[in-house]
Amino acid sequence: MLGDINIAEPGALIGFAGPRVIEQTVGETLPDGFQRSDFLLDKGAIDMIVDRREMRQTITTLISNLVSNQAIQ
Repeated sequence: MLGDINIAEPGALIGFAGPRVIEQTVGETLPDGFQRSDFLLDKGAIDMIVDRREMRQTITTLISNLVSNQAIQ
């Protein structure tokens, strides 16, 4: 089984293009903060928000859990 885990930092700006370019492309007004990590977490586009100082431990825990679950199956 394949999958991914998307992690962002608090308040991170996530996007390829800026808000004005996207609004002009889709022809709609977009909500404030639509490219920020908290908005994307609420919408299910990312899985978790982790402070940079806790990132190493979080990734270590995730990998450990995934590897141990894989061994059980």
